[in-house]
Amino acid sequence: MSATIQAEHLPEPGVPPKKPSTFRAIMRVYPYAKPAMPRIYMGMIAALLAGLVALAIPLVLQQLVDGPLSKGDPGQVWPAALAVLGLGIVEAVMIALRRWFVLTPGTHIEARMRNSLYNRLQALPVAFHDRWQSGQLLSRAISDLSLIRRWFSFGIVLLVVNLITIMVGFGILLSWSWILGLVFIVCSIPLWIYGYVFEEKYSTIARRSQDQAGDLATAVEESVHGIRVLKAFGRGKHALKNFTTRAEDLQGTEIEKAKAIAGIWLWLVLVPDVAFALCLFGGVWLASVGELSVGELFAFFATAAVLRWPVESIGFLLSMTFDTRTAADRFFEVLDAENTIVDPLQPKTIVDPRGELRFKDVHFRYQDSPTGVPDLINGVDLTIRPGETMALVGLTGSGKTTLVSLATRIYDVTGGAVLVDGVDARDLTLDELRTHLAMAFEDATLFSTSVRENVLLGRPDAREEDLLEALAIAQADFVHELPDGLDTVVGEEGMSLSGGQRQRLALARAVAARPRILVLDDPLSALDVDTEALVEAALRRVLATTTALIVAHRPSTVMLADRVALLEAGRITAVGTHSELLATSAHYAFVISSLEDENRRETRMRTEVEL
Repeated sequence: MSATIQAEHLPEPGVPPKKPSTFRAIMRVYPYAKPAMPRIYMGMIAALLAGLVALAIPLVLQQLVDGPLSKGDPGQVWPAALAVLGLGIVEAVMIALRRWFVLTPGTHIEARMRNSLYNRLQALPVAFHDRWQSGQLLSRAISDLSLIRRWFSFGIVLLVVNLITIMVGFGILLSWSWILGLVFIVCSIPLWIYGYVFEEKYSTIARRSQDQAGDLATAVEESVHGIRVLKAFGRGKHALKNFTTRAEDLQGTEIEKAKAIAGIWLWLVLVPDVAFALCLFGGVWLASVGELSVGELFAFFATAAVLRWPVESIGFLLSMTFDTRTAADRFFEVLDAENTIVDPLQPKTIVDPRGELRFKDVHFRYQDSPTGVPDLINGVDLTIRPGETMALVGLTGSGKTTLVSLATRIYDVTGGAVLVDGVDARDLTLDELRTHLAMAFEDATLFSTSVRENVLLGRPDAREEDLLEALAIAQADFVHELPDGLDTVVGEEGMSLSGGQRQRLALARAVAARPRILVLDDPLSALDVDTEALVEAALRRVLATTTALIVAHRPSTVMLADRVALLEAGRITAVGTHSELLATSAHYAFVISSLEDENRRETRMRTEVEL
């Protein structure tokens, strides 16, 4: 069975029902479970047959006690004993069939949901990922979906079958003695009352537990990713203390869960025992006055013993169901998240691609920005002409990285428009937009795969010559000295490489995509002066035919540009050549002076490290 699910089977993203019942919350998973339901139904049938066969054994025992044993006819004992043996074998076969039917479908449900979750995470905007902890998303993709799989494979099957078995069993008990059967039914009423109270209490605790597990996963991930920083500053014990606090919070919640489960188990064990005791006194009395035969009394208690497991199982099956409801809620929280960066309903295409990039009265502010605070990007008007290289400079916090991120719709403008060859970027499909634009970030992110796949991420069908050319332009020839050359796996986030090596591979990735517009967010910050000079010389050849917008943190990077735009507090306050701005803008001269001072400090620090 395919691990993917067709679009028409997917739940529609949107606002979830207000405070849905447990049944409605779990039923949202049904579109993913639908292909697996026939086998789950077969598993239910097999489990129900096993339960009914178990209830049939006391009927045979009644006939045995009231018949051959009471009459002293040993010749009739063997047929009854063989009948009981046969029923036991049938029950065992049905249980085995139940396991066989439900084992595989649950894994398919889990795979479909995990693929859907991953696809949704890829589609959701960066703003969503800025707000959500990665550990929370990881716990939803692993722990929560595992809970849902176990419930479909085990919980729902036994819950339905055991409830039916209990009702059939109570009917059999009533057929022998309505008085004793009524005692069992009356004694079960507290179980249903406590079960309702248990749902309200346990659901809250279960949600808190799963959220805390996500926080704990986040703490582990942050510690692993920041292990170099923790070791360098000797903060391992501090991280351990924070982790221990979170772990103890989760431990406390898990203990609270255990107490809640113990509470319902108390009722599930105590009530049947009380019912047994009452029925024992009543049954003996009824047998003594001739209202009940010895065989019926024996079969009554044998049936009650068969029903004991289904009754006691209700406790952990209910807790599993409520855990699953919480897991489903957490899963759909992600799928219901609004995706504001989507393809237009009627997309346009760029008929005459020239490589012009224009910011037209662009505004941007984050969703959670306080009211009254000015926009981070506040009315930017800037045009980068086809084939032109524009450097973007400004002090830290002026909005440079945010502005260039708007070009590729990593974020969407909140006012104005970004135009690519005269077409609003929001009117293009994301796929088309990102074939015209490529971006290299200052924080170079690589994936745990080969050098070749990392560099060709934006253009996997590129020729070998294009790959080698991109590596040469980025001065990334060091890859040929790696153990497996271009097929060397760089490890998680490329941490097996230096910062400068990662930046060069990220730059090569942008160059290899062969875009008409290249957006570079200070991609040379981790390079030494000599390597930077070589990269800049090679980039000049690329930029001669490519439109480029470069965030510059070094004066040498500014020299690559045909023109320079000065960004100040979210506004473009000056545009011109480097020499023109030095002569006409005091703020630009101050920014360049600051960049030169910072560059000298970096050079001095590198020299000291080398010495």
